[in-house]
Amino acid sequence: MTIIQFIHTHLNIGLNSHAELPFKITEQTFAAGQIITACGQREKNAYFLKSGIVQISMLYNGDERILDFIFENNFFGAYTSLLTNLPSDTQLTTLAKTEVEVIDYRDLQNAYQHSLLANQLGRYVTERLFINYSSRQKDLLTKTAEQRYLELFEKRPDIISVIPVNKIAKYLGIHPESLSRIRKSIIF
Repeated sequence: MTIIQFIHTHLNIGLNSHAELPFKITEQTFAAGQIITACGQREKNAYFLKSGIVQISMLYNGDERILDFIFENNFFGAYTSLLTNLPSDTQLTTLAKTEVEVIDYRDLQNAYQHSLLANQLGRYVTERLFINYSSRQKDLLTKTAEQRYLELFEKRPDIISVIPVNKIAKYLGIHPESLSRIRKSIIF
């Protein structure tokens, strides 16, 4: 999927080419294991994931904490850095060969001033991000690790099938040994 197809699918607005978008799009490809945005770097772009997997993580007391995994057909970025123009406290790393469409933040801000389409897209993406973030935050506060794993297994089987177990454990906020015990206790 491309941004144009995303707009058609989610906003029901048909566009024929990138030229009809209110902002410029560039394309970029990253190899597996490549850092898109490093901790301490200022984010300058918003990204749309056409293919691949991106991990959003941060360091806390010397340990890697995985905040999210981004799969195809989603927007992503180091949003706090992008919005505040401060150095990022998160790192965006590819876990597979990854193809993205890139929107320069200045271009996007200019489009917000002049385009209803840009505003509709920005609102839609922001609302989805908020709902996902809020849901994850509530899950971490109210559910056990086993409940979170089972829900992940049901709702995001893509994560279970392609992400290494140690990364899934970090995403769930538990040690890999704890995840192994949980997996052994569950009979499917």
